[in-house]
Amino acid sequence: MIDRSSTFTGQSEVQGDPHGEVFDLVGIGFGPANLALAIAIEEHNESSPGDEVRACFFERRTEFAWHPGMLLEGSTMQIAFPKDLVTFRNPTSSYSFFSYLHEHGRLVDFVNHQTFFPTRLEFQDYLQWAARRVGTEVRYDADIVAVEPLHNARGSADLFTVRAADGSVVHARTVVMGVGLRARVPSWATESSRCFHNHDFLFHLEEMPSPVHQRFVVVGAGQSAAEVVQYLHANYPQAEVHNVFGRFGYSPADDSPYANRIFDPEVVDELHSAPLEERERLLALHKGTNYAVVAPELIEALYAAEYRERVRGPRRLFMRRASEVLATTETSTGIEVEIRNSLDDSSDTLECDAVVLATGFEPTSLGSMLGDLAWNTPVPPVARDYRLELPAEIAADVYLLGGTEKTHGLTASLLSNAAVRAGEVLSSVLERRLRGQSVERAEIGELDRIPSQHTYATSEAR
Repeated sequence: MIDRSSTFTGQSEVQGDPHGEVFDLVGIGFGPANLALAIAIEEHNESSPGDEVRACFFERRTEFAWHPGMLLEGSTMQIAFPKDLVTFRNPTSSYSFFSYLHEHGRLVDFVNHQTFFPTRLEFQDYLQWAARRVGTEVRYDADIVAVEPLHNARGSADLFTVRAADGSVVHARTVVMGVGLRARVPSWATESSRCFHNHDFLFHLEEMPSPVHQRFVVVGAGQSAAEVVQYLHANYPQAEVHNVFGRFGYSPADDSPYANRIFDPEVVDELHSAPLEERERLLALHKGTNYAVVAPELIEALYAAEYRERVRGPRRLFMRRASEVLATTETSTGIEVEIRNSLDDSSDTLECDAVVLATGFEPTSLGSMLGDLAWNTPVPPVARDYRLELPAEIAADVYLLGGTEKTHGLTASLLSNAAVRAGEVLSSVLERRLRGQSVERAEIGELDRIPSQHTYATSEAR
């Protein structure tokens, strides 16, 4: 049997560069999704000696980080802490949020706090703690630019070549794409030190020139927009804050128990097997659980602040409802923002110090890395186990941890199902490896009769 965790040596019949490390699994991106998978692999390897999965994860950042630019003071999670990296998959795991609290001496204090929703700052610390502990190999400051099938002389491919920007190469039987989301930037916006997306909000504030006009515009009507509005209103006490959105007002997030069942792990089965039309109908009905909605307590806090200003003045908080930004023009001292009111078709221009684009995210395009393997279709063909459908001649696998909302539901880009999904992907990888080993044993006699230039250094020999 071929050891898939071996290193190629000598000559090879495969086309392209055959040299370099060969892994069972390579993960691209190391956010919470692939971190959960790395933990699952570590726990599997510890409990199943002799059946280990040799994995390596690549992350373009220099260290683990999770939305560091939006760690606003006091902002809390919108999901309950048991939906951490492991608990729904393995409640006894040492990587649970409870284990993190116990190790840091805060378990009793957190329980006394009587909340299911830790601050975003604390949850980021939990994720970093887990990333530091995990034993699965992670290579930071590594920007992957291409994933290519490694074809042999017979035209089939049971490995991928994974290329980094620095020219280094590894090979993998399985590639797991966990590249996350990218900022959605409106067509009228040109990003700069005065016009920026909220995902790096705190960092941009540090780089922004000192306020001259004492005025900010925030575009968007979701949770992030409302949090940015509250932060600017509180931390720039002399400044006006104008929130521009197409709605008439904020819509409250629906976190009621029945609606939240759309995030239950078993619902993925139901949605994936449902007709596309029904899946789309349900996703549209329940987008209010996550998209373009705001926590009711934050809505109440902002409304109270605006009302206080109406009573005593001066007005600093303005909700520009049913409105849109038409254009922005940067000047030597700030940025001019043209805003149109769609109710009466009037427009005005504000001289501002900055425009914050709280305009959401979209799945990162995989075309630059996967090339023709990335389906250019509205609904890419992704199996229930998150495997991307590939041409028949490619025996290697690509799994998607994100970008599968239209096939797997609202949890595709959220933390809610990260733990369970990691277990499902690992189970699929192990099952398919076992199936491949059975095929190899059946064909071993034929392979032995074929002259080969392969030599393999097995893990036992090393």
